[in-house]
Amino acid sequence: MTTAHVEEALRPPVDGAAIKRSKFIKKLTFLISGGMFIDGFILGCIGIVMPAITHDLGLSLTWQGLIGASALIGILIGSPLGGYLADRIGRKPMFAVDLAIFLVGSFLQFFVTDAWQLFAVRLFMGIAIGADYSIGWPLLAEFAPARMRGKLLCIQEVGWYAGYLISYALGWLLTVSETANWNVILGLSTIPTFIVFIMRLGSPESPRWLMSKGRKQEALTIAEEFMEKEEQDDLHKQEFSGKHGFRELFIPQNIRVTIFVSIFWVCNVTPYFAIGTFVPVVLEQLGMKDGLTGGLVLNFVAFLGTIVAAFLIERVGRRKLAIPPFYISTVAFLVLALFASASVTLIVFCVLVFSLTNAISTTLTGVYPGEIFPTEICGVGVGFSAAMSRIGAAIGTFFMPMAVVYIGISWTMIIAAGICLIGGVVSQLLAPETTGKQLSETVGSPSTAPIIEAKTIEYS
Repeated sequence: MTTAHVEEALRPPVDGAAIKRSKFIKKLTFLISGGMFIDGFILGCIGIVMPAITHDLGLSLTWQGLIGASALIGILIGSPLGGYLADRIGRKPMFAVDLAIFLVGSFLQFFVTDAWQLFAVRLFMGIAIGADYSIGWPLLAEFAPARMRGKLLCIQEVGWYAGYLISYALGWLLTVSETANWNVILGLSTIPTFIVFIMRLGSPESPRWLMSKGRKQEALTIAEEFMEKEEQDDLHKQEFSGKHGFRELFIPQNIRVTIFVSIFWVCNVTPYFAIGTFVPVVLEQLGMKDGLTGGLVLNFVAFLGTIVAAFLIERVGRRKLAIPPFYISTVAFLVLALFASASVTLIVFCVLVFSLTNAISTTLTGVYPGEIFPTEICGVGVGFSAAMSRIGAAIGTFFMPMAVVYIGISWTMIIAAGICLIGGVVSQLLAPETTGKQLSETVGSPSTAPIIEAKTIEYS
């Protein structure tokens, strides 16, 4: 027997099933983060082309706010609607339908010529992408291995920020070079949407959703093919009430989960969207001469923040990434409000600090909902929380240009600081630690103790 034969005999047998499961999880992560990439893509370019749209269409401040917030308003509608349908009829059928709707809206951006048309099309797109939150995140959380669930869910936010950054960078390049008008820049989202839509066709149903509907044999068959052994065993441990719908979010067992996720999400995204959508204007008001380039750097730093969160989440835990960034952002905004006139260097430092830390905390908005809402209401839970966050983001985006004009940039920064402070306090009280736990252990985490006792929870 040769050395090669000996080595072959000693080599562990190849587990084909394990390889297949690993490939499936990687593909599912890519497909869901693809939806997030598209969401970031359509939101990232609107701020950079807003001056051109305003000039071409003669937009008033009101129309600027409405168009800037249109996709966010759509998400407000689409998230709860998509979540309800995902809980009612399943993750699988909705996984491709919502992206098909988005594809149509994305293509129509090439042809809009009036303010109301642009508002309507982006509202339509927002509805579809909002539904994708409520379908994709529960689907991935319900398949993912506990040991890496947080990391995989973090990748969704990495995808969002990557889409936002690439869209902003393309818009910046095409605007500066004057090689494309704003219709083309907005319509570029058609390309990644089409690719992800085709790849999503044929995805399997969530075994946990099937179990919640009493379809045990179907669930076990899919689980055996696509889920790791520990997660297959956990299917039998998780309890299912069989009840679904928005009312279930507010019963005693679930109300604290709903409160925590909603406020956590609102306080993360409201200042980001308000400033991000009009970042060139905000930076120039703060004293920077080149707001467009400054915005590009800001978005790149935010992208790095999501990568940091994905790298650290399974090492340091959820709470250490969720809470401190709120307090750091609060300080950064207060410094901007009180000392922005001191130097451009100070402005740049504070804006970059906010961008980095806010991105780290915001990354967990894609982690917590899928982990702590019960399977039967995970879709509507994500949808409701996303809707609440988009109400805050839409209000902030709508009023940002007016606030800068009527109350000044300093007071606008103080309001942003207050929002971050609220997020920090609520997270300090209610944010659970779910690292490494199976879904049967994490569901309903914030409601396992009264709010008054949550003060004793430590960073662990």
